[in-house]
Amino acid sequence: MVKKEVIKDFPDAPGIYIMKDKEGEVEYVGKALSLKKRLRSYFSKQDSIKTQIMLNLIKEIEFRQTASEHDALILEAKLIKEYQPRFNTILKDDKSFPYIKITREDIPRVFIGRKRKTEGTVDYFGPYTSAKLLRRALNTLRHSFPFCTCRRPRKKPCLNYHLGLCAGPCHKKISKKGYLDIIKGLQDFLLKKDPELIEELSVKLRGLVREERFEEAARARDQLQALSLLISLKKIDAKKVLNLETGFQRLGLKKEPVRVEAFDISNIGVKFSVGSMVSFYRGKPDKNNYRRFKIKTVAGIDDYAMIREVVYRRYRRLSSEGAKMPDLIIIDGGAGHLQAAREALLRLALDIPIIAIAKSQDLLYTIRNKGPVKLAPQSGALRLIQRVRNEAHRFALNYHQLLRKKDAFG
Repeated sequence: MVKKEVIKDFPDAPGIYIMKDKEGEVEYVGKALSLKKRLRSYFSKQDSIKTQIMLNLIKEIEFRQTASEHDALILEAKLIKEYQPRFNTILKDDKSFPYIKITREDIPRVFIGRKRKTEGTVDYFGPYTSAKLLRRALNTLRHSFPFCTCRRPRKKPCLNYHLGLCAGPCHKKISKKGYLDIIKGLQDFLLKKDPELIEELSVKLRGLVREERFEEAARARDQLQALSLLISLKKIDAKKVLNLETGFQRLGLKKEPVRVEAFDISNIGVKFSVGSMVSFYRGKPDKNNYRRFKIKTVAGIDDYAMIREVVYRRYRRLSSEGAKMPDLIIIDGGAGHLQAAREALLRLALDIPIIAIAKSQDLLYTIRNKGPVKLAPQSGALRLIQRVRNEAHRFALNYHQLLRKKDAFG
């Protein structure tokens, strides 16, 4: 196991850290707002068995400091895709961040793409973290830099030419040098540092307005709007990730869970007591993994016992199949429901993060906190938990109603 002393040289700054085993293999890549504080937390008391196992394998920790949390997010994703560390559970897929791509053809094209497969034939600008906002920024920039997007020349000038969004190089509506100057201007715009460009465009805009050169002033204004969008794109997405992670960290999780399962009980009347379990993967319903439970071992109305039964049955099944466990379990209820579910997990010797959410004020109960935790209404973690809980409730109620209809019609 790596010694605690290694973190003394880590800066109190954003960056990523790389954990390696004795063979030099990368086992885990993480990011942090403060590298020193994040690494220090690994050497405090660890509740997660997975973390303990990982730390016992780690013999070396490297770090790379970055200018911002946004840069750390981008670099973390890149390294996880490159090394495929076994203890990283997210960002291993083929999804990647979007870039602005400018081809090196006779008539360069500009478009948004994701994978860097064509080195040497395309210039890349980015990456960015939201394709939607990037498209909006690029559409704004087209008013100042009317670029071509057509893969093949058309018989007639395209609609973008008539809208003033393309200079029409395919049909010689502009000289080759004139069009290349437009592309060079766009490249210069994308390469300049944000503060430097903001000041330059602001001064230019004020001067053009004073001189009553309003058409040129409108282009400078559009460039400022696009630049503002690109800057906010970096900040908003970084804050969204941090907001989500901070909320889950308050609940005792190290990061956003990938697989979440939630349980609810519907027992309107003694005869048709049922339980439901829904499964979410990467924040979206995974309906192939939804499950229904008829209560078998509980007589009368006893929510705690019913939760204990369905949780036990679910994870006894997964254990017997050797299947992967979820990253988080959500129980619809309060502290008593949480304790009942935890008893079922302890009986199976399972260590899975588990929380309960009470309908009243959406208070959250965890094993590690004595009292309820209340997250801000705008918290990304809370919104995800609410969405999963509501789906579990809907699914349980539908099953209950289905059984009652079957009974009514014999």
